Amino acid sequence: MSDSLGKPGEACGVFGAFVPETHVANLIYFGLFALQHRGQESAGIAVSNGQRLTTYKDMGLLSSVFDRNTLAGLQGGIGIGHTRYSTTGSSTWANAQPAFRAIGPRSVALGHNGNLTNTAALAERLGSSGTTDSELMTSAIAERIHKESDIPLWEAIAGVVPDFEGAYTLVVMDDTSVVAVRDPHGFRPLSLGRIGPDGWVVASETAALDLVGATFERDVEPGELVVLDERGVTSHFPQDPVPSRLCVFEYVYFARPDSVLAGQNVQAARVEMGRQLARESGVPADVVVPVPESGIPAAQGYSWESGIRYEDGLVKNRYVGRTFIEPEQMLRERGIRLKLNPIKDVLDGQRIVLVDDSVVRGSTTRQLVEVVRAAGAQEVHLRISSPPYRWPCFYGMDTSDRSSLLAAGKSEEEIEAFLGVDSLGYLSLAGLEGSVSDATQTFCTACLSGDYPTPIGPDKFVLE
Repeated sequence: MSDSLGKPGEACGVFGAFVPETHVANLIYFGLFALQHRGQESAGIAVSNGQRLTTYKDMGLLSSVFDRNTLAGLQGGIGIGHTRYSTTGSSTWANAQPAFRAIGPRSVALGHNGNLTNTAALAERLGSSGTTDSELMTSAIAERIHKESDIPLWEAIAGVVPDFEGAYTLVVMDDTSVVAVRDPHGFRPLSLGRIGPDGWVVASETAALDLVGATFERDVEPGELVVLDERGVTSHFPQDPVPSRLCVFEYVYFARPDSVLAGQNVQAARVEMGRQLARESGVPADVVVPVPESGIPAAQGYSWESGIRYEDGLVKNRYVGRTFIEPEQMLRERGIRLKLNPIKDVLDGQRIVLVDDSVVRGSTTRQLVEVVRAAGAQEVHLRISSPPYRWPCFYGMDTSDRSSLLAAGKSEEEIEAFLGVDSLGYLSLAGLEGSVSDATQTFCTACLSGDYPTPIGPDKFVLE
């Protein structure tokens, strides 16, 4: 499953807050609102008033899950929140997060962004039938607390995270504290912010800190475990360090353009990707047109570098998402127009450089090229501000089936013919990495290079 324009889906947004003497549910709601792009299937918030932990979650967008009454019922100054996009486990209420466990008089809630690569082994060790890695991690923490009832939450987590392999950014809470932790590679981002005199928050992206009025303090480091409680913030490193590998697709597509990840502004990185793309794959043309909205920054950079004028030649319908009806056949055949409609006056008779950030499966891009040609484009030159997406991701994107990836079994010439474009140009891997050179972390490029930071079984790479 991917988003409405055929992009890869990513696995969730997380938010945590320790802000005593406040109604923290409202703060978490707005923090999650800034992270809604990271998951639209379900949303949830868990809070504690110091004595009782309450969780509320449901399917759908944040605005349909929560209203004034539900938020008013979530009392307390400690909490976590989650927006979900499923990459393991079905899209059902039971798999919505935060996950919750009661362990005698104690309770624990957990929100997760990422994917474990050892889920089966972890389930066998726990004797669990949990359907998601999030449930399994919650069970592992609960088991540790059950064995040592007085153990602090952070120590219980520190004791089990060495058993987790793959990508995980967690926010976990009990009645008195919030704990946030990143896997040792730091595949998924997490930032720490201060709010008010005594408050602390963590969020998947800095844009969420901005929205709630928090001051960015720093990124949570790969492998770091931070505790937010009445003492403030304390830091622990329960695992041996390994090379950091932040997902490079956070910059290409996932993160909001107004976020800063590992010291690198996302918008600036995407503009530079477009500039470098123009240097590497320039072509004579009349107008540069982005695929909205994901291709806009790169198209601007391409235009500025090449000197070819920039025009908005496609209009995105912002209200298209999942629909509860099955369209009629005629509508399915013209489905791309539900999402993007051409501006004929911009495209007619022109040589178009069409810029997007990625092509994963290709069917939507192929339809889009047909729409641009039908609007009168004389030539269509497709430029992609990332390298060919050839390898599956096992760290939190929904592309684990290599046979569905357009570039996995085709040359660029074959892809060009399949998409029906006059020419095709991808940004090189070196060009992509150079565009994010201000970042303070190195990157996971497995989906582009086949270089996986962790062991992956050979059975995962069958190309049918």
